[in-house]
Amino acid sequence: MSAVHIPRGMGARFAILDPCAGISGDMLLGALIAAGAPRPWLESVPRRLGLDGVTVEIRDVERCGIAAVQVVVRAPDGAHEAPGAAHSGSHQHGHHHPHEHPGPDHDSLAGRRPPHGHGRHRHVGELVRIVERGQLSPAVQARAVAAFRALGLAEGRVHGVDPDAVALHEVGALDALVDIVGSVEGFEQLGIDRIYNRPVAIGAGWVDAAHGTIPVPAPATAILLEGTEIAAAGPVTGEATTPTGAALLRVLSAGAPPANWRVLQGSAWGAGGRNPEHYPNALRLLIAEDIAETAEVVALATDIDDLNPEYLEPLRAALIGAGALDVQVWTTHGKKGRASFRVEALADTLSVARVTDAFFRHSTTIGVRSWPLSRATLSRRTGHVRTEDGMDVRVKFVEGPEGIRAKPEYDDIIELAARSGRPAHEVAKELQERAVRFAEPSQDRRDNPTQKS
Repeated sequence: MSAVHIPRGMGARFAILDPCAGISGDMLLGALIAAGAPRPWLESVPRRLGLDGVTVEIRDVERCGIAAVQVVVRAPDGAHEAPGAAHSGSHQHGHHHPHEHPGPDHDSLAGRRPPHGHGRHRHVGELVRIVERGQLSPAVQARAVAAFRALGLAEGRVHGVDPDAVALHEVGALDALVDIVGSVEGFEQLGIDRIYNRPVAIGAGWVDAAHGTIPVPAPATAILLEGTEIAAAGPVTGEATTPTGAALLRVLSAGAPPANWRVLQGSAWGAGGRNPEHYPNALRLLIAEDIAETAEVVALATDIDDLNPEYLEPLRAALIGAGALDVQVWTTHGKKGRASFRVEALADTLSVARVTDAFFRHSTTIGVRSWPLSRATLSRRTGHVRTEDGMDVRVKFVEGPEGIRAKPEYDDIIELAARSGRPAHEVAKELQERAVRFAEPSQDRRDNPTQKS
């Protein structure tokens, strides 16, 4: 038998965005790089979008003493979005922000005036076509297009123009293309498709615009943040969350994170342009996983006296398939002396409706009882042992008070025993001993460098 692979946790990884100082596209790109997305990948984004001469600079910086990554997108002539630079909006209705706020490279699409010599505009409809022609996966294209559509709708609603006609100044358009596509694709690079966010800082006060002073958040940002939980006021003054950052939250995040989770990586920070002394001007990205050790669950039960016992196993399988955490069946006696079966399932709160539906679809019951429970379980991890002939045997690892216990999957043991001609109980014992031996932390690090989550 060869190596044992033990994931760090039984739940799939997901990301939590913590916009404690706001969020913008460049900050999210920096956080993704800090979380492990490859730098050469990000540098390749302009080429794959057909943006000749556009480059991406990646810098290791500090924000209030915290290590972070800063990303700067440069136009072919070297120009980039800096304090006072233009970004977007309908150019006949654009706003100008002097960037007297914590994100000098924030990519606000609120219509800032272009840098000197960059008077050309690109419309949202053109940017959508660039994304659709890019060398991107269909999922990345779809989400990036959705982000630009959201931006166009918000800016168009503010300025009274068609969404596709909303214009971005040239440098801001190039910056937005890389920021949005890179942010969406970055999670694909990390192998993460579940994204949540904590409350969003929007800043405070007022910023100067081309036609006067406007309150924070800018009008388009406020539209894009509709339905999003806003953080309590903090140290950030001026514009903290930009329209691009708000649009990315809108298309990427499923909202607040689940109730029970553990942090796998919590030190990924994407820097804004400025470095104020009194708070870190950066976006934090947490990589986490679900935990089942402590959770609120619901018990669902029914008594059945008119179902052939042969069909209890299909019912159990259907309940598990609907999300039940466990299913138990035992015999009872019902009214008029009838022999019956009680079927009881445990489900998390999100699966209750599906499990209830499975009861009704796959049994003869006409009623299901339910009640809430709290449960505490040991930490469990699912991995596998690979045999000499290449078969992967699934193993459940349980972290008990006295160490790690392992239980190979029954169906895999039976299959391996049939293939090898050995007794199943001997195969199970050997697999269990080997799995526990390799599961020890020091041994795991030395002999199992390829473990994955």
